Amino acid sequence: ECPSGIVNEETFKEIYSQFFPQGDSTTYAHFLFNAFDTDHNGCVSFEDFVMGLSILLRGTVQEKLNWAFNLYDINKDGYITKEEMLDIMKAIYDMMGKCTYPVLREDAPRQHVETFFQKMDKNKDGVVTIDEFIESCQKDENIMRSMQLFENVI
Repeated sequence: ECPSGIVNEETFKEIYSQFFPQGDSTTYAHFLFNAFDTDHNGCVSFEDFVMGLSILLRGTVQEKLNWAFNLYDINKDGYITKEEMLDIMKAIYDMMGKCTYPVLREDAPRQHVETFFQKMDKNKDGVVTIDEFIESCQKDENIMRSMQLFENVI
């Protein structure tokens, strides 16, 4: 798809949409592209992509959680706000499409965000810091289990 070794956001979205034909992956692909585009130059090189995959597949728990935090911190200010988390959640629900089972209620993304913030925002200041994020994730068995899913794949 990218013989030059560099992909722009539009091409990235087109490629990503092939994996989720039942939904609209455009917004989530945008957030994912920004997470892979570490130097924020508007394109993801083969090296950028491999570095991201390397972290996700082979990185330490700390590296994986840092990568995930960066994905959720949309404006890259060092905090995850409820609005950022809601934007990500809505994008995930859009991407999964209307054919999820059981059918999800309209307010499901907001409920997920509320649960996320109750668990993660330790000092209740309305934002989640990297330290709060990492500490909460490391205490959550489901999150820790999901971080090991791909370790033996490649």
